Amino acid sequence: MLQAVSSELDLPGGAVDAVRFDGAGALPSYYAVTDLAAASVGAAGLALRQLIVALGGDAAPVRVDRRLASLWFGWSIHPIGWERPPLWDAVAGDYATADGWIRLHTNAIHHRDAALVVLGCAVDRDAVTRAVAGWRGEELEAAVVGNGGCAAVMRSAAAWAAHPQGIAVAAEPLIAVETWPREGAAAQGWPGGATAARPLAGLKVLDLTRVLAGPVATRFLAGYGADVLRIDPPSWNEPGVIPEVTLGKRCARLDLHQAADRVVFEDLLARADVLVHGYRPAALERLGYGEQFRRTLNPGLIDVALDAYGWTGPLAGRRGFDSLVQMSCGIAEHGMRMAGAGKPVPLPVQALDHATGYLIAAAVLRGLLFRVSDGRAMRGRLSLARTAGLLAGFVPEAGAQPLAAAGEGDLSPVIEHTEWGGARRLLSPVVVGGAAMAWDRPAASLGSSPAGF
Repeated sequence: MLQAVSSELDLPGGAVDAVRFDGAGALPSYYAVTDLAAASVGAAGLALRQLIVALGGDAAPVRVDRRLASLWFGWSIHPIGWERPPLWDAVAGDYATADGWIRLHTNAIHHRDAALVVLGCAVDRDAVTRAVAGWRGEELEAAVVGNGGCAAVMRSAAAWAAHPQGIAVAAEPLIAVETWPREGAAAQGWPGGATAARPLAGLKVLDLTRVLAGPVATRFLAGYGADVLRIDPPSWNEPGVIPEVTLGKRCARLDLHQAADRVVFEDLLARADVLVHGYRPAALERLGYGEQFRRTLNPGLIDVALDAYGWTGPLAGRRGFDSLVQMSCGIAEHGMRMAGAGKPVPLPVQALDHATGYLIAAAVLRGLLFRVSDGRAMRGRLSLARTAGLLAGFVPEAGAQPLAAAGEGDLSPVIEHTEWGGARRLLSPVVVGGAAMAWDRPAASLGSSPAGF
């Protein structure tokens, strides 16, 4: 699987030989989820190695622990004396329709309200169950999405392959990359004091992403020294995952509908080395920050974006999340059928999100390699649906040893002093030339820092 990803990144043919895998066990799944975890983490590590070499560093090996990579696809933070916030809203989940199954994603209040208005019921799971049962799946999906909500009817892999969106996504590259000469500037790296342990020190990353793939990408970059500034609007929150994904970052709030905050944001955008964004494709255009504006303001910007359902086809730009894409593209249906279950059986972790996150990090590092080698700027595009296609192309190892739960030996001895309380993190799943991921800041709440590099 790593070879396939390496080819998408256009890394040298023998580059994958520098990656060594160890660690025992596999996540229980009818898909090769642990292989996906190891390959995506390995791709990010390999891209970092190639960048280090281009900057004159040693061509050191990359070591990936398959067990730790799999565990990081779940929860990396292990609280001491406190509990993580609930991951799911009370309404979110799978519901039987008149002709199958549908999943409602309601973690954001406005998404929940949109679904409940369509269903005509209050925040009551039993009432939602009864209301959903009276709908045909595709009709309810269309109604909820049309009202600004998030839903996905369960399809088989064959149905997805025949669907216009499935056909479109299958034709897209896993990591779409476009480069062009950096206008008005010679080839250069970035300011800062990079070291063997912190090879991305001084790299300024502007993070406009939410749950979960984008934050995973920028967490990786922060783990090797990048200065990551996450920007959220005043009202946004995602409490279930904040302790997991803000590690190593500063988190600020800006209202891009206010003139003063727009001035601040434009200064940040002009000075950033990297922009990672996960808004739907037209969102930044509507705010006046479309691709042409970004290129003009910052000609050398490495600009990497993700979305859920792909960049072409009739559902391009649709609101979506990992659990919804698993329903749409056949993963949950395949799991149900293989298990002989009476309801959808998703992957054991949100693997599409996590894998896409590490692939985004790899794309960013590939963009930096373009910059330091010949001054090119880069645009990258990825999607959860296309990552699902990668996963579907590989069969899990038969008879693999089940992955044991995280234990003392998997955790760093360092206590992370978060605002929620002390915690320990899983050990780094990847080591590049002796350097493991490490973070200079603990996880913190959204809006806890000023907006500035």
